[in-house]
This record gives sequence, C-alpha cells and structure tokens, in this order.
Amino acid sequence: MMTESIGMIKEKFQAAAIEELPALFQQYGRDERAGVQAAVEKGRKRIAAYEREIARCEELKRYEREYSAYAYICGIDEVGRGPLAGPVVAGAVILPKDCDILYINDSKKLSEKKREELYDIIMERAVAVGLGYSTPERIDEINILQATYEAMREAVSKLEQVPDLLLNDAVTIPQVDIRQIPIIKGDAKSISIGAASIIAKVTRDRLMVQYDEVYPEYGFASNKGYGAQAHIDTLRQYGPCPIHRRSFITHFI
Repeated sequence: MMTESIGMIKEKFQAAAIEELPALFQQYGRDERAGVQAAVEKGRKRIAAYEREIARCEELKRYEREYSAYAYICGIDEVGRGPLAGPVVAGAVILPKDCDILYINDSKKLSEKKREELYDIIMERAVAVGLGYSTPERIDEINILQATYEAMREAVSKLEQVPDLLLNDAVTIPQVDIRQIPIIKGDAKSISIGAASIIAKVTRDRLMVQYDEVYPEYGFASNKGYGAQAHIDTLRQYGPCPIHRRSFITHFI
C-alpha cells in the first residue's frame, strides 16, 4: 500500500474542521515522519485555541447569566465619538439566550475581516438589531455626548423586540424607561455589548467608504474620519467638506 505523502496529510489537517481533528490524530498520530508530527501538533494547538475561545466567550456571558431572569437583554454601544468627520453610530443587539457565536469582542480588537464575518453572523442569528445615527450637524448643535445618547435611543427604538434590560458600554442613557446596567469597558466584558460594537463599527466604516467616493481627497475610506495626519493636512489645504464636524476642527482651520 502506497504511503501518503506528507503534503497530502498536511492538506487534510488544514482542511479539517475542529470536530474532525481527533480522527486525524488517531489515524496519523503514530506516523513518525517529522512533517506529519508537525501537522498533528499544529492540529492539537488549533483545538487548544478553540477551547480557550469557548472559555473566553463563556466568561463574556457573565452579565447575561447574572440577569438571566430578563427575557430580552440588549447590548448597546456606539462608534465614532472621536472622529473629525462623519456620524456617530449606535448599535443595539439582542442575542438569543443560547448564543454560541465565537470571537465576539470589542470591535477595536478585531481585524476588519473578522468584524465583517461576525457582522453577517450576528445579523443572521440575533433576535433583534437596531441602529441609530447622529449627523455631524446634530453633533455640532447639541455636542457629541448628547448626540451619542440620541443615537443610542434611536437604536433601541428600532429594535423589533422591545428589550427588558439594557447593558450599556459605560454610560446611562437619559430618557429611557428600560432598566440599564452601565459596564465600564463593556464591549470587552459582555457578549451583547461586544456584538453591538461590531454592528455599529461595520455600519459606520461602510458609510465612511461611501463618503470617500463623494469626497475622495480626504481619505475617508482609510481614516474613517479620524484625525490622521494626512486627513488634517488635506483639511487645511481644502477646508472642510459637508460631513466634517465644525466643532471638532477649530484647531486645524
């Protein structure tokens, strides 16, 4: 019987789903070739990393477990308080009680590719998702904090399912009758808030890419409206465009 090549075996390990790896360990664990043993070891590390991720996500559910008496728990977060241009966007997400989505985290800690992947999964599996926006004009009119509160209230109002409890990233939202639990750095501590941060971040980033097509000189597709030096230099050269926050750029023009 012809022995499988090391390359073929490596391809099997690379293509295997996590649940398929134990069978491959049993099949190739006694193959003494260094390349095969390296593939086996890499597979074992994949499983260990997967188990660590499951444990991390279970820890992320501690607030959801603590308040499990509430039927619909909604995580809320915002993106875009700091940029010089573009809206602030708030996300509100109600996840199912048995949520098993892995890799949710503070959106800033995730790659763009991972955020996009998780956005699709969250949108598919969530009980409800709401989005709220506050324009640059509104931010200038009432200040960024009040504009953020408005966006958060709008996000909650857009949910198809009315939540019983809000888990908020750090803030307590005025003029909301639903019970609220503010959690410092909540987007890294609550799976619901983390999901909301991903939805808000991906939504705002996509908007800024669209704005880049309208105002290409400012580099919005790459800087997302934040104060990168190239953005500031262009702002000084050309002046503000309609989506710049006038109250944020007084130091530059």
